[in-house]
Amino acid sequence: MDRRNENILNNIDLWTIGLYIALVIFGWISIYGASYNFDDSEFWDFSQRFGKQLVWIGCSVVIAAVLLMLDVKIYTTLAYVIYGFFIILLIVTLLVAPDTRGSHSWLVMGPISLQPAEFAKTATCLCLAKFMSSYGFTMKDFRQLVTMYLIIFVPMLIIVAQNETGSALAYLSLFLVLYRQGMTGIILLLGVCAAVFFVVSIRFGATPIVDSIPGESLGMFAIMIMAIVIALSMVYFYYKDKSLVKTISILGVSLFFVGIVVYTYLDIKIKFSYLAYIVVGVLILYLLSQAIRQRKCGYFLISLFVAGSIGFGHISDYAFNKILQPHQQTRIKVTLGMENDLKKSGYNVNQSMIAIGSGRLTGKGFLQGTQTKLKYVPEQDTDFIFCTVGEEHGFIGTTAVVVCFLALMLRLISLAERQRSVFSKIYGYCVASIIFFHVAINIGMVIGLTPVIGIPLPFFSYGGSSLWSFTILLFIFLRLDASRKEYMME
Repeated sequence: MDRRNENILNNIDLWTIGLYIALVIFGWISIYGASYNFDDSEFWDFSQRFGKQLVWIGCSVVIAAVLLMLDVKIYTTLAYVIYGFFIILLIVTLLVAPDTRGSHSWLVMGPISLQPAEFAKTATCLCLAKFMSSYGFTMKDFRQLVTMYLIIFVPMLIIVAQNETGSALAYLSLFLVLYRQGMTGIILLLGVCAAVFFVVSIRFGATPIVDSIPGESLGMFAIMIMAIVIALSMVYFYYKDKSLVKTISILGVSLFFVGIVVYTYLDIKIKFSYLAYIVVGVLILYLLSQAIRQRKCGYFLISLFVAGSIGFGHISDYAFNKILQPHQQTRIKVTLGMENDLKKSGYNVNQSMIAIGSGRLTGKGFLQGTQTKLKYVPEQDTDFIFCTVGEEHGFIGTTAVVVCFLALMLRLISLAERQRSVFSKIYGYCVASIIFFHVAINIGMVIGLTPVIGIPLPFFSYGGSSLWSFTILLFIFLRLDASRKEYMME
């Protein structure tokens, strides 16, 4: 054996390999339990999904071995080429792919169907790592910052056009990598605020502040209060401007106290949202005056945040009703408790929670799940595979799966931190971020905490595209880690 290959094999992280094998095996057992019929007697029946999954697993082993044998310089040298190839492939897929449940994301080649969107995640990670590890890269350069965002958003937008929203949203997890590499936390704060404001606007947009006063929105009122509190917190944290915090706090409390007194004792139907607008207006004017007086751009940006929050709150309702598809609206409403559609959009989640709850502590036993055996849960061997684990193996089984995924992600972070090359470190964090997003969202939607967006559970869900793409994503990093002492790729 070549000495270089021998050194690589000796340096492969066996803990990660072990976790990968454990997840793949447990995943196949769950697929067997989910797709098993009472008249099935052989687990190698390749006409069934559990038999086909064995083929995908065998191919994954071959893929992993090939990736570990390749020269590590291939990944850095061809990163841009691989990214460009998959961008073209995503566009071609959009144009020629058949309609599969409303999605145009599957390339059908005879008996084989592949989803390029899954593999494009690896290409994007490689390209992002290559660009951010290039000489002279800095987060402070506006052009480089725009280029970095385009690397993430271009494939994401093409996948959205394919009507694969779930796969597209996974790309947003890469912003965790950007934050780790020095991106300001303000970007993450804006993302969290946007998500919270959107949910509040949708959930409470039609709820009045006071039942007897029509025309007011509790959602919009709550968004204004949150925007004020966040703005005042930023002013105090960055500029220690206690006078502004005190002035706005006193003004707001006084106005609302007067409003409550007027409404309660004078029976005047005063609109509390108007009082909030007054406080917001005073705050914005004060911030702008401080920006001009002290010549500090931060005050202006904070005022822009407040104004943008109000505008975002107003357009959220329009975006929800005019941009999102009806089935997407229903899924969000079901998740937020606005609708209780147990026969249509809420059926999957309801049956999934019944299956998981029925498993209790130790589960009903392998192949003993009634919900899964009687096929009550749609997609129970793909997107909803976790409910099979819950029903057959109970709380202990689901906890074991979550612990395995947690151990894998923590191990990946540990491996990323020990890399000597910036390229390998960034790529490692990309792998950990994407796996984290898939695990968190998939398990969240199965137990009803997040909307159903149709993304697989890594190494668990049935399908070659999913298993192969995550195998490639992971083993490229293991190959980079195995050669960390040999190559200095900066």
